Amino acid sequence: MSELKRTKLFDKHVAAGAKMVPFAGYDMPVQYPLGIKSEHLHTREKCGLFDVSHMGQCFISADDGTFETAAKALETIVPADIQSLKPGQQRYSQFLNAEGGILDDLMISRLGLEGHTHTLYLVVNAGCKDDDFAHIEKHLPDGVNLSIKDDTLSLIALQGPKAAEVLGGLNSKVQDLVFMTHTDLPLGDIWAHVSRSGYTGEDGYEISVKHEDVDALVDQLLAHDDVELIGLGARDSLRLEAGLCLYGHDIDTSVSPIEAGLIWSVQKHRRGGEGYLGAARIAADIADKSSKRLVGILPEGKAPAREHTEIQDQDGNTIGEITSGGFGPSVGGPVAMGYVARKFAKASSEINLMVRGKARPAKVVKLPFVPHTYYRG
Repeated sequence: MSELKRTKLFDKHVAAGAKMVPFAGYDMPVQYPLGIKSEHLHTREKCGLFDVSHMGQCFISADDGTFETAAKALETIVPADIQSLKPGQQRYSQFLNAEGGILDDLMISRLGLEGHTHTLYLVVNAGCKDDDFAHIEKHLPDGVNLSIKDDTLSLIALQGPKAAEVLGGLNSKVQDLVFMTHTDLPLGDIWAHVSRSGYTGEDGYEISVKHEDVDALVDQLLAHDDVELIGLGARDSLRLEAGLCLYGHDIDTSVSPIEAGLIWSVQKHRRGGEGYLGAARIAADIADKSSKRLVGILPEGKAPAREHTEIQDQDGNTIGEITSGGFGPSVGGPVAMGYVARKFAKASSEINLMVRGKARPAKVVKLPFVPHTYYRG
């Protein structure tokens, strides 16, 4: 077994009393002494600080110095419209295989800094990043280049209703950003790439800085009374309540973006059967209304339904499986997501969950479980 990697904040996590666990090849904090439930609620009520430096960061640019060339190249391997991105805009998309299954999901940004607006900045999942980078390099044409920056850049996320106030204390210009936009600017004396986005359902930011600056920036943020370090445990319960997919659980190569309820991330003119890897599957799933859909599920009672729990209809027929499940601290009870046969995907459909051999009642509900609070201006 290969040795676990460590982010530049590893010592800070240990000093803060974090419980460290293996995750995507890294030694990562799953929780701190505050505990997962309290960390979750603190993020919803105030402001949580997450180390997400295990994620992959890279840039794509073309030798001819134009954004159009880089964007067209990336559009051959993602279903999103990249060419329409304006400087300072970002978009969520997926890498697909030739059969239309999801290899990974990612964030794609067009840099807004003067002199760099021809460049694309990508953030991919930690567990997939080596494969992602190889996939990108395989499909980029000559004259379009991938630059991987994991050896120089750290990434943190500041999430919650107090995030704008806290980060605004270092540079008020971050408060002008709206959801899914970004900028490059100094936070105090630290140069940073700041995106108004995140994966908790809350308003907040993702902040990329040089490795040598991340400790100092985290110290400045933690000096604020409203900020607490938050681990992977609460990050998972936050994204689940927000109805956000987790790669390797809710999405993988066995499902398409349409089945996963991500049609909104495929712009209308990109929904035809050509132009990128997996395009035919996208078009077919839209036209034929594929057989399964990812839905929100609210189990009755207090016991959570875990991943791989069998879903049945009222007659005892298997109709699907739970992909993510647990206790939702903000909901005050169990929440889950899973795939069901399309005829049961309508909200309020009554289903059963097979827990330890017993059928337990549940119902399909509209996602998210907790309303998103993204700042849109």
